[in-house]
Amino acid sequence: MGRILAVDYGQKRTGIAVTDPLQLIANGLVTVPTSEIFSFLAEYFGKEAVEAVVVGYPREMNNLPSEAVQYIEPFVRKLKKMYPEKNIVMMDERFTSKIAVRAMIEGGAKKKTRQNKSIIDRISATIILQSYLEMRKSRDQYLTIDE
Repeated sequence: MGRILAVDYGQKRTGIAVTDPLQLIANGLVTVPTSEIFSFLAEYFGKEAVEAVVVGYPREMNNLPSEAVQYIEPFVRKLKKMYPEKNIVMMDERFTSKIAVRAMIEGGAKKKTRQNKSIIDRISATIILQSYLEMRKSRDQYLTIDE
């Protein structure tokens, strides 16, 4: 079983989170400049077994894709082309930045730390990944009940 990696793709920075090898816990890994994302992924995939990549997909309140999709969709197409063996999953990322800042406040982070967008991107990727893990667990429990 390989890890699951989550991507909070942005125009300038991309937050990355990963699970442990048993796919139980989501942890923020790093924030990389978006221009370096594919070299980062190549290096990471070379060191770690990664089963799936969860990409944050921004939506508006009416559930339509947000304007940021125009940057994310080309990234996802290239990712699928470069790594066809990886399962690529799109996950709703609405409010992840706000949730990340709130978590930082509740955790006692100082204002200067909360203004660090690199940290916010990494936490957002972690929230996306945790949401995916919870959704998958709920789905698995539901399937088990119906069997």
